[in-house]
Amino acid sequence: MALEAFRKYLALERKYAAHTVQAYLRDLQAFAVYCEENHPGESLVAMPYSVIRSWIIHLMESGLANRTINRKVASLKAYYKYMVRQGALPSNPLTGHRPLRVDKKVELPFSEAEMRTLLSQWPDPDHFEGLRDKLVVELLYATGMRRAELIGLQLKDLDLQQGTLRVLGKRNKERIIPLLAGLKPQLGRYLALREAEFPDPEAPYIFLTVHGNKMYPNLVYRIINKYLGLVSAKVKKSPHMLRHTFATHMLNKGADMNAVKELLGHASLASTQVYTHNSIATLKKVHGSAHPRNKN
Repeated sequence: MALEAFRKYLALERKYAAHTVQAYLRDLQAFAVYCEENHPGESLVAMPYSVIRSWIIHLMESGLANRTINRKVASLKAYYKYMVRQGALPSNPLTGHRPLRVDKKVELPFSEAEMRTLLSQWPDPDHFEGLRDKLVVELLYATGMRRAELIGLQLKDLDLQQGTLRVLGKRNKERIIPLLAGLKPQLGRYLALREAEFPDPEAPYIFLTVHGNKMYPNLVYRIINKYLGLVSAKVKKSPHMLRHTFATHMLNKGADMNAVKELLGHASLASTQVYTHNSIATLKKVHGSAHPRNKN
C-alpha cells in the first residue's frame, strides 16, 4: 500500500502537521480493512470506484456524518493522486467524485461579555499551572493562533521588549504577531514561575506540562473546555472556537479583513471570510438602529 512513502510525502513535501498525517493514514487503513473484508486478494491501488462507492455507503449506514465521510474520502483521493504521480496508477479513481452534501454550520463565537468575565475573574492565577492556563486562553483569544502554533512556541520566539511573538504556522510559514500590552507583564510573571519550577535550560518550549514536558493537543483542549465551561453554556468549547472568537470580535470592531487574514496566517482571504457572518449581523443591527430612514 506504500503507506510509509505516502506518509513521508505528506510530512516532508506537503509539510502537513503530524496529527493531519496520522488522520490521513488512519483513513487509508480503515479503507484497507474494509477492502480486505469485502474484496480479499485485490490490490488496493487498483481498487475501482465502485468499491470506493460501496465503502462510502457503508460509512453512511454506520451513522457517520457527511462531513466526516468527505474527510475520509479526501484522504483516499490524496493517496490515489500520489500513486498517479508515482506512476503506479494511470488515473485517480476519485477524480470525478462529488462530495456528500454538508449543511453549513454557523458556529457562534464566545461573546465579549463571556471572555471579559472569565479573564477578569480567573481562579488561581498566581501559581505556575493557573497562570499557564490563563495565558493559554488569553493568547489564543488575543492572537487567533492555532492550537499547534501555541504548543510549538519556543522561548526564542518571544520578544517581550518588542512585544511580539514569532509563530510557525502551516507548512512552516512564519509570521510575527504583536502582543497586547496587558499580556507582557503576565508573560514575564509566567516565565519567572516557569524558570523556578523547571530551571532546565534544555526545555525550549514556552508552555510546559506540570512535569516539565512539552504541552500536547488534548491538554490544551481540556484547558479551554474547563475554563470556558465556567462562563458559557455553548456546546462547542475548543481552541478553534477561540480562534473563531478572535476573528469575529476583531471584524466586529472594524478591523481590516486583510489585517485579520495576516494575523490568522491564512493563505487566502476566502478563508478569513468565513468569520464574517457575525460581523454582518452586527452591522445590520447597527444600521437598523442608527439609520434615520428605519421605521422599525
